[in-house]
Order: sequence, then structure tokens, then C-alpha cells
Amino acid sequence: MKKFINKEIVQAILIADSNAKNFRPFSETESVALLPMVNEPMLDYALEALNRSGVMEVFIFSSLHYENVKGFINESLASASCWAIGMTVHVIGGEGCRCFGDAMRELDSKGLIRENFILLDANCVTNADLKSILGQHKKTVAYDKGAVATLIFKQANIHVRTGSEVMIAMDIQNKRLHHYQELSMDSKEINFEIPLEVFTHNSEIALLNLVNPEIAIGSPSMLSLFSDNFDFETRADFIRGILINEEILDSRIYISLLSRQHYARKVNNWLSYQIVSNDIINRWTYPLVPDMGIKCLTQQYVFLKNNIYRSATANLVKVGLRENVVIGNKSAVGLGSHLDCSVIGRNVLIGQNCRLHYVFIFDNVIVEDNCVLEFCIIGSASKIGSKCELKNVLVDYNCVIPKNTKLMKSQVFSSLPKDGRDEMTRKISEKAYVIDDEAEVADDEDERNHPASPKMGKLTTILVDSDYSCSSDESESRGCSPILDDANGFLSEVIDSLTRGLQEKSNPEYLKLEINSSRYAYNMSLREVNFNVVKAIFNLPPIKESSRNISVALNTVFDQLKPIITHYITTDDAMMDCLKALEDIFEENEFVRSRMSQVVHYLYDKDFITEDIILAWYEQLDNDQHKILKQTLQKFIEWLEQSSDGDNEETD
Repeated sequence: MKKFINKEIVQAILIADSNAKNFRPFSETESVALLPMVNEPMLDYALEALNRSGVMEVFIFSSLHYENVKGFINESLASASCWAIGMTVHVIGGEGCRCFGDAMRELDSKGLIRENFILLDANCVTNADLKSILGQHKKTVAYDKGAVATLIFKQANIHVRTGSEVMIAMDIQNKRLHHYQELSMDSKEINFEIPLEVFTHNSEIALLNLVNPEIAIGSPSMLSLFSDNFDFETRADFIRGILINEEILDSRIYISLLSRQHYARKVNNWLSYQIVSNDIINRWTYPLVPDMGIKCLTQQYVFLKNNIYRSATANLVKVGLRENVVIGNKSAVGLGSHLDCSVIGRNVLIGQNCRLHYVFIFDNVIVEDNCVLEFCIIGSASKIGSKCELKNVLVDYNCVIPKNTKLMKSQVFSSLPKDGRDEMTRKISEKAYVIDDEAEVADDEDERNHPASPKMGKLTTILVDSDYSCSSDESESRGCSPILDDANGFLSEVIDSLTRGLQEKSNPEYLKLEINSSRYAYNMSLREVNFNVVKAIFNLPPIKESSRNISVALNTVFDQLKPIITHYITTDDAMMDCLKALEDIFEENEFVRSRMSQVVHYLYDKDFITEDIILAWYEQLDNDQHKILKQTLQKFIEWLEQSSDGDNEETD
């Protein structure tokens, strides 16, 4: 009996209604947590993730739409949702709560959290095993009683920003956080201000660019810190407050980096909504994918080639489905229509000869014939008249847009907005009031920091890496989201670092620090670092874009960056990695291709690579695959061999 009494209950806190302003007009009548994501409420993804992580008790905190969230949970429990198995869910309201800090203080006052807990945003999608990270946090607390939180981050592979990107400084040995900086969406920071003591007081520090999914493991003392510090309004306030006052508060924060096979991202605006929807369809979030069922055990979709998910009850006749398309229950698409990278809800009717590209349609919508929709979100029970053209448009619930309407970068409301924006609103029907994005920004400067319109566009790169492997046929169909792997992500960051260092004549020691930080972020081996550093050097503008003498171009770069290459190219294996990188450069850089013999000769003269390694590398080159390269190098190799023979004769 004692075993059952002493059994620890794994608890979690879910914060709903965050980033509500970014999801207008839908968030004015509905909780953001209940917005459909690939035809399932976002809250279901969070609850399913917690259930899979062994959580037994969840507290959902909702301030803006408490009744909606509570009603949804009650309905889900009545219908025996999968996440309800073995997990108790409570909904807590707080009308006076205006920020994340208020929610944490309210929860602390109720005394509901008894042990270490998982803290998650209801807008977050993850397939990570959070219970194992909870276990690691407990071990951290065992040797550091002041550990108040373990923050969970995901490595950032590309340069597209959604507002969730951060730069941190972390102690490599114990994963303790020493610096935290949020990155802006619309700029690329050139300089970072990091306290000097971060480096002087710690032996090994890694600087990492990461995605913050806003998942954390908290100690019970975390809640009391919010109660004691009313200036902690956001998560960022909490983190910065702890870092600044570590000694006074006797509190510290630690870091957990998710591995490659784990997905985690918060939906905090329409761009991230588009990205996460795309990732779910591309199965990076497996097992949280449409055909596996998010909240029920029955299969709702048939999974077809090119990431097409079709309900068995959908009606499609001679329809073009290119790729990354989800069509919900009892929906119909008319003759001659073409859909691409879009999600169609339940009971949706799409007419004939329509074109949809990156369109997210909620339930019970009608789109009449000959419509063209691009980068749009259409709210439930709305109707789009025939021959409409909508691009980057948000359509509220219950709207009726007349035929032949053309809109771009706008929001459409079903009734006149009651928040003082009536002067910038134009009426196009009894249930369609339009506000153009430009008019809204001009009226309210604050909107620049809180974009309400969907900032969507064609996804040229997949935003989160995955170990999911696809067949060759599938890989050919992924035109909307080609993969950028870790090696390419690392190479891109090294090129950026060296380009900036060359322009600003930065201290090479700082550049080494940046490269090593990127190495830890992308989990690169030493040989991969050697290979990519050399590739990066030959991709710098003075060499890549040069039309002058190759020796001049090389001197321009190596005179400043010589300490970089001598730091990494030190052993025979590293020299071979250097020459292997030149094989890629030979294929990619036309300017270097015709001068490869001079390049290798230059590296030899400067003692970056030795004669024996060059000859061994040349012998390994395939006669067919590297025929042109070997021909280019032939005279230099003959000279090198003659020089070697001459040296041997003198020795004899």
C-alpha cells in the first residue's frame, strides 16, 4: 500500500492564450490553443505529447477564453480522447491575469504543484520524451539545490526567423546557462554583447543559436520566484532576472538540447503556423502525424505518395494534388481544381477550376468556382464567391466574400471591428469588412512588433531537421520543402562567420570561438569541421567571386585567415580532409576549377599540406569520376614527383 501512496505524480502546466494578438481575428472569439493545426486543435498536440511523456496530471491555465477551453476539455474527456488515458486534466482560469508571470503567480497561490513539473505552452508541438529530461533535471537538483529550471532548446539549422530564435552562452561541462538573448525577427545581429565574466569565470563556453519552443522543467521554487518578483512578466524576464541576480536569489538555470530525432517548435505567429503545419505533413513530428491519429485510435486519413493525406469520405474527381495536401472528412473538391501545400478541413466544398497554394481552410467552408487562393487562412463557416483572388489574406469566421473580389495582404472580419479600427475598415458585403495590413500598421506603430496578418511565403528550406528517411520517389516530390542538413547548416554559419571576420578584420581567436560554437550546435565531428572550414574559405567572396589572379585572391584571404586554417589543418588526416574539400570546390567554383593546380601548389608552398599527402590523395582519385581534376593536376603532380626524386638523389 505504501508503494502506491509514495508514488510520485508527474505534473505539467500548460499555458493557453499566449500570443493572442498575433492570431487576430480568430483569437478575439476563440482561444489560440483551440485553433486547428492540420485539422486538429493545437491543444491536442500538447496534451498528446504530455501523455506520451508519462504525465499524470495537467493544469491548463486559460485567462482569455476559459469557458471555451473548459468546454473543449470536457467534450474531449466525454469522447475518450487518447491523451485522457491515465492522465487527469484540470482547467484553471484567471480573469485578472494579463501575462505569463501573472499565470505563474496564480498557480503558486493555489498550491497545486508539489514536485518538479513540466512547463509547456499549449501552442507547442513536440515529439520529445520530456520525462527523461525531467529525470535529468532531478539529478541536477540533487547536486545543485539552487537549480530552478532546465530550459529545453532545439538546434537552429537555417536563417529564417519566426520570433522564437535565441542566442545563449552555456557551460559545456555542466550545461549551466550564463547568457540569454532573444533574436529579432527582421534583422541579423552582427555583434552580441556578452559579459566578459562569462568567459573569464568558466573554462569552456559554447555560444549557440537555438530555437526556443518554450518548454521547461521547473522546480517547485520556480513558482515562488514569480510570486516574490512581480517584475517577472514573461519567460524572458524570469531568465534574465535569474542570470542577473544568481547570487542574491541563490538560483541557477540549466539547459537541455534536444537531439536530432526530436521535434519541438512553438506556434507564435502565422509564419510559424505555416512552418509547423508543413513539418507535421512532412512527418518530422512523427508519431504526431495525420494518419496516426492525434486524439483518437481510428485512422482518419489514407497516407498517399507525395505527402497526400485523404479522408476516405472525401470526394475528389479529376483533381490535381501536387504534394503536402490534407483533405478532411466529407470534403469535396471540384473538377479541374489544383491543390498544393494546403490543408482542407471537414465538410469543405471547393468548386471547379480553383487554384490553392499554401491555403489553410477550417471546417464548413465553401469556395466557389474559379478561385485563386495563395498563402491564406479561411475561418470556419465562411464563403468565398466565384472568381475571387486572395493572396496573403486572413478570413475570419462566418465571412461572406462576394464574387470577383481581389484582395492582397488583408484581414477580413465578419462584422465591423469594435476596437477603434472602424476608420480603416471598408465594407465589401454584409459579412465582410476589410482592413489592409498597410493601413493597420500606419494607424498603430505598435503593430510593427505584433504582426496580425499571416506573414507566410514559400518555404525554401525545411526548418527542423529530422531522422525521418524517405524513399527516392518521395524525395523527388518535396519541392516545397527541400532539406537543409546539419552539414550544410554548419557550412553556412562558418561562411557567415568568416565573411564577417574578413570584412571587419576580426581577431582570428574570436572566429575560432564562433566556429567551435557552431560545431557543438550541429554536433560536427572534427573531420567534418576540417572539411567544412576549408570549403567555407573557398566560398568567401574574394575567391568565389574573383576574376583576378588566383594567387592575389588567395593571399587576400589567407593573409588574414591563416591562423584559422593552421588551427584546424594540423594532422595528416586533416590535410586529407582539406584536399577532399577541394574536390567539392572543383565541381562548384568555375573560377577555381581551371586554376586548381595553382591552388594546390599554393597550399603546398605555404606548408598547409605536405607532398606525401598530396601524392596519396592524387592516387586515390577515381580515374573516371575525377578524370578532369586529375588532368588539371597532372603537370603539378609530375613536377612534385620529379622534385621528390631530386631530393632523394641528393640524400643518397
